[in-house]
Amino acid sequence: MTEACIVGWAHSPFGKLDDPDIESLIGRVANQAIADAGIAPHDIEGTFLSLFNNGFSNQDFPASLVLQHVPELRHTPITRYENACASGSAAIHGARDFLRSGRGRFALVIGVEKMTATPGKEVGDILLKAAYQKEEGDIPAGFAGVFGKIAETYFQRYGDQSDALAAIAAKNHKNGVDNPYAQMRKDLGYDFCRNVSERNPYVAPPLKRTDCSLVSDGAAALIMCDEETAKAMGKAVRFRAAVQVNDFLPISKRDITQFEGASLAWKRALSDANLKLGDLSFAESHDCFTIAELLEYEAMGLTAPGEGKRAVLEGWTAKDGRLPINPSGGLKAKGHPIGATGVSMHVVTAMQLTGQAGTMQLPKADIGGVFNMGGAAVANYVSILEPIR
Repeated sequence: MTEACIVGWAHSPFGKLDDPDIESLIGRVANQAIADAGIAPHDIEGTFLSLFNNGFSNQDFPASLVLQHVPELRHTPITRYENACASGSAAIHGARDFLRSGRGRFALVIGVEKMTATPGKEVGDILLKAAYQKEEGDIPAGFAGVFGKIAETYFQRYGDQSDALAAIAAKNHKNGVDNPYAQMRKDLGYDFCRNVSERNPYVAPPLKRTDCSLVSDGAAALIMCDEETAKAMGKAVRFRAAVQVNDFLPISKRDITQFEGASLAWKRALSDANLKLGDLSFAESHDCFTIAELLEYEAMGLTAPGEGKRAVLEGWTAKDGRLPINPSGGLKAKGHPIGATGVSMHVVTAMQLTGQAGTMQLPKADIGGVFNMGGAAVANYVSILEPIR
């Protein structure tokens, strides 16, 4: 069976954008990605659109909004994908399956979300719908409250990790300075991230504002094709592995200090790719909250359980460390427009692997990993990517 490859992309800035709706945001990236791949719109035989929505936009059923900007795709299949914060990876996996099955040669993947027009209280309510409502629907502070409870439980078991969380936030904000798409391009520094202040208050103790990703608008897009076709393209990044693992939705049914679904996804992906974690040059990991990145260090096998702090405090995950994590600045600095996030993570990874990451570029970028999750480690996606051209 042929493998799928990424051969073109586009990425809007993330942040509070003037675009009035998701239709406008789709327009920012759709034709740009097609042009970047050097193909014509009529070459695309399937389109996969990622949107969480759940109340952010009055316009649901968004798939055919793509036709407002690429009318040549009329009468071709277009499908919307949703799997909470991992919606983008779900759409990418859908496109990969489409191509590997031989149903088409080229696919367009678009991830999009418009969040900043929604009042803050409503944003929290909408995001909390990705938690188990019967047990978690009344947690204060929205989804930050869910991860606040996760952090509190982890702290009780392994001790106060505030130094490590501050180091993760500071690392990612420092990296974000070099990302032209990032919502916050400011090096906040460790001291600011470590200390509670008027500008950095508690949001859901022990999590402070600097521990939480940003509410964002944005869009990203990919062009994918089969590997044989990709060999004739100007650039190509191959999926060496792509794995999805889902876990229970209720936190009460899991040891939430162990991201077991994420761990299994990483193990399966590395096995499928015939690699060890140390073979990766870097990874983009889902730092919706700093405690999530800490737990992901342990889930991917970078450290033993309870020792994730070593990875950041000893510099392992810095740009010049043994395994750079989130050289793009991650969700923490880049922003987290839910439906666009997974696609964005794959775009910045493909840019690194083809030497087109500009000021973000790492000196060594041979194999990249992507971990994108929906909910609190409920829908877990790992991609391992390598350049073939």
